[in-house]
Amino acid sequence: MQYLEPRSMEEALSLLLRHKGAAKVITGGTDLLVQLKKGKVSPGYIINVKAIPGQDVIAYDEDEGLRIGALATIRSIEVSPVIRHKFGLLAQAASELGTPQVRNVATIGGNICNASPSAEIAPALIVLGARLKIVGADGDRTVPIESFFTGPGQTVLQPHELLSEIQVPNLLPKSSGVYMAQTLRKALDLANVGVAVVTALDGDIMSDVKIALGAVAPTPIRVKRAEEVLRGKKISDDLLQKAGLAASEEASPIDDVRSSADYRRKMIKVLVARAIKQAVEQAKTG
Repeated sequence: MQYLEPRSMEEALSLLLRHKGAAKVITGGTDLLVQLKKGKVSPGYIINVKAIPGQDVIAYDEDEGLRIGALATIRSIEVSPVIRHKFGLLAQAASELGTPQVRNVATIGGNICNASPSAEIAPALIVLGARLKIVGADGDRTVPIESFFTGPGQTVLQPHELLSEIQVPNLLPKSSGVYMAQTLRKALDLANVGVAVVTALDGDIMSDVKIALGAVAPTPIRVKRAEEVLRGKKISDDLLQKAGLAASEEASPIDDVRSSADYRRKMIKVLVARAIKQAVEQAKTG
């Protein structure tokens, strides 16, 4: 195994193209190093892109929205004043990832590209309508994060491409978002269920709503039937229960060492209702 450390995006893309299929990219290493230790992967080349300058930016524009470089650490997202103020559920999701030591090293690009079904960041970015800028030797492209994941640990990213930037548009007026996760322990554990919600209000009516779930399907998913239960209606306890039920029926959880599928379905109902209610309350006061 050879270790390579490019100093520019062009050099990194050239190395990926040269060693197509035989190389693994490392950013923070919190996922890849564990996979290497367990023997799950055995690449011929490790390409560390952490030294590439300008890829850890967090920038906000009133018209264009938020831009996050793929090498921005989870901790920097958690504490960023602009993210906490304007995209609070993304900071909430970041705070749920591992320990402070892990968040200081892990990057948002690595978290997304690892494509774990239980990753905290993905559901939040899905409901925020994020798009991913992907760069390659043969050109750049931008894809919605909702269509980025294709299976556990699998994405549309090609062996010769890199995720460069996450682009998040501004929220609609009178909007608010919430991220909630259920774990066996308060820290360290992956989520049994993750729920991200963004709501927009027109008076007392929910004019728009987006709901995404993590850890309950092969990929993070958006539950559109549950959204339709709520959209254009005034919130009520009965409506929240119906939305939670619809979300649980759209999911496809499994039994594993952390939880049973039946328990996950029950928690989806609870967390979806709770997150929507909290998001609506925040939108009314914010």
